[in-house]
Amino acid sequence: MTLKLLLSASGMTNELAEVVSLNPVQFWGIPLALVGAALLSFGAQYQSRGLNKVERIVGLSAGSGLSFRHVLSLMRRPSWLVGTVLLGLAVMFQIGSLSLAPLIVVQPIGVFALVITAVLNTRYSGVRLGKRVKGSIAMCVGGIMLFVFVAAFTASDRPVTNQKLITILLIFAVVLAVALVSFVLLRHKSVALVYIVGAGVLYGFVATFAKTVIGRFQQDQFDWLTWVCVVALLLGALLGMVFVQNAYSSGPPDLVIAGLTVIDPLVAVLIGIVVLNEAAGAPIWAVVVFIVTGVIALIGVLGLAKFHPQSGHSALESGESRTTS
Repeated sequence: MTLKLLLSASGMTNELAEVVSLNPVQFWGIPLALVGAALLSFGAQYQSRGLNKVERIVGLSAGSGLSFRHVLSLMRRPSWLVGTVLLGLAVMFQIGSLSLAPLIVVQPIGVFALVITAVLNTRYSGVRLGKRVKGSIAMCVGGIMLFVFVAAFTASDRPVTNQKLITILLIFAVVLAVALVSFVLLRHKSVALVYIVGAGVLYGFVATFAKTVIGRFQQDQFDWLTWVCVVALLLGALLGMVFVQNAYSSGPPDLVIAGLTVIDPLVAVLIGIVVLNEAAGAPIWAVVVFIVTGVIALIGVLGLAKFHPQSGHSALESGESRTTS
């Protein structure tokens, strides 16, 4: 009996080692993802600052949609331009990390951007975060990290066949249509959570398409289906950016980043589980953990939206005037 237990434990150890062991090249994907998370935090802070400044200059909230005057003013606002450059660099570092390491390893690292953004926004705005807000942040970070940790030990990497890729594209087409309809119907409601959830879902697909395109490029499979993925990636990124800009007007940067860094990896991992069958051999307890931790992370996002002192207030309503950039 003891021998069987030892053999079983030895086999489990070997399986875990195969999952978590990275070669020296793959290891560099982790620090690249960390740098990308930091750039994402600073970029979000600067873009939010620039948009709030533009709202005061134009005298019109952008929560109900960016107007042409908003866009022109943003192009002349140094803080927003700096934030855009930083976000562009964050995307480059993320693509670099995805090209080196598995999606399930590097994508969740972006959740650390939430902690950095919360600290930055507190110092910039002077708004102190209460216990319920800090608890919501802890739920976001803890839930998503545990979710992906269990997924990493129970999921197996499977090739993305043409059939599976077509399925993902069809699902994305439905998501894109729903996002567009939601934006048209709710763009005058100034509901930050709607924009944040929409952006998180879209960027989850964007990350999946980015990993797929990188993998096909590395395998010299740049066919017509790959080009469709590139188009879908660009459409998702563009609409997601519009959602994010509108979210900045009616929600604080840390709430926006929470939605992106929690919903984004959840969507990406769920695509891997449901469509790619990466968790086909996962035990029942792992499925339970997926559901529980996913719900915890989402409750954290809802808690931030409900309890954050800056939620639902634009720069016009809060009367902030600390920045001149």
